[in-house]
Amino acid sequence: MLDQHTVWIAFGLTVIAGLSTGIGSLIALVAKRTNTNFLCASLGFSAGVMLYVSFMEMIPAAKEELVMLFGEKTGTLSLLSAFFGGIGLIALIDLLIPQTNNPHELQGVEDMGEPDSRRSLHRVGIVVALSLAIHNFPEGIATFTSALSGLSVAIPITVAIAIHNIPEGIAVSVPIYHATGNRRKAFWLSFASGLAEPVGALIACLFLMPFWSPLINGIVLAAVAGIMVYISLDELLPTAEKYGKHHISISGLIVGMVVMALSLFLFI
Repeated sequence: MLDQHTVWIAFGLTVIAGLSTGIGSLIALVAKRTNTNFLCASLGFSAGVMLYVSFMEMIPAAKEELVMLFGEKTGTLSLLSAFFGGIGLIALIDLLIPQTNNPHELQGVEDMGEPDSRRSLHRVGIVVALSLAIHNFPEGIATFTSALSGLSVAIPITVAIAIHNIPEGIAVSVPIYHATGNRRKAFWLSFASGLAEPVGALIACLFLMPFWSPLINGIVLAAVAGIMVYISLDELLPTAEKYGKHHISISGLIVGMVVMALSLFLFI
């Protein structure tokens, strides 16, 4: 059973990660242009952190737990089922969100000035924010449960998810501002949609913590690794490529892996 102090730290880090959508909102509502090279490198960095921690930390830890419980063959099969189940869950959520309302569709700060993007107030404002909230719910569970592994994993993952949420805040603020013409409403709706992550963490805390065991830990670690791999390959790297240059995103990815490797090494 995990101690209460660890649970509270994990929950607090998830709140920080989720509310970083507000940073994206502020950028969209204050800046005149998107700093594409910085966003490109940051998104690549986040992908590097998530991929490295998934394959080098979470999957090995999950396999150790599950093989110890079920033996080599059944334990490995359980690991693979949970890993691809996590990928399937996040892919299904993306599939159910219409592409035109998907908060991961590229938006730039400079798009704030485009008059032909205006839509109905309620439809755009509510649907886009709700789409982000639905998508961020499993990310909140992923951030919370990964943070339970210790600070060596928790802090880099929180930073990576927070960076990942910044362009989401931009992507939500831009269409909401088009629809309403109200900067304050665009900020608060985008900011509030990020609350889905701590809500996901709260659900995980209420329903998983009472039953936490080596089995639950192994399955959750493998599923979260799948979610993070999907986010990295389907969202972060493609968005980084659109925002900036290929080599900038790859450089960011490598730096993210190096930072994650050093973080894990220093906490051995």
